[in-house]
Amino acid sequence: MNRVEATIFAASEPVSREVLTRIVGKTCSIDLLIDDIREELRGRPYDLVAVASGWKHLTRPAYADAIRTAVGSDERAVDLTQSEVLVLMCIAFFQPITRAELSSFFGKEISRDLIGNLRSFGLIASGPRSPTPGAPYTYVTTKQFLLEFGLETLRDLPDFEALEDAGLLSKERLLAGDIMRGFSAPGESDAGADE
Repeated sequence: MNRVEATIFAASEPVSREVLTRIVGKTCSIDLLIDDIREELRGRPYDLVAVASGWKHLTRPAYADAIRTAVGSDERAVDLTQSEVLVLMCIAFFQPITRAELSSFFGKEISRDLIGNLRSFGLIASGPRSPTPGAPYTYVTTKQFLLEFGLETLRDLPDFEALEDAGLLSKERLLAGDIMRGFSAPGESDAGADE
């Protein structure tokens, strides 16, 4: 148990099940070890969290203010615009996806700069080439995306079918421009949204 905890503590990235299995052997239950470690950490200001297909020591949210006070605001934080959040959401749910498909969703061109910003934060990367004419690049989310949003895998995203059933999300409706119609980017007025 101590070897597992020490390895996770020393790692800068989430430690995968495969790495932990190499440390303790195949006969040892990683899940039981993790449960035991988490039980020992109960009441501590940090926990062992499953993120990005591995485990990582993370401080508990209750201590965020104290950490910010001690460390200051120099710590790199991802500060996304509303447009970037919406584009990132579409990439997360519909990956791999092209920039042209993203532009269809929003009814206006998605700039290379916006894509570049998401790439510079490490939240997206190039995926496989699309089979459509011209074989454009597609975009996919990254391990950093999972880590930034505290997700173990993409399966931890909100249930897509429930969002579809509620009428909140549909690739077909987005491509037709139905969902985004009426939404405006910051600084735009809604007056011309239906024109």
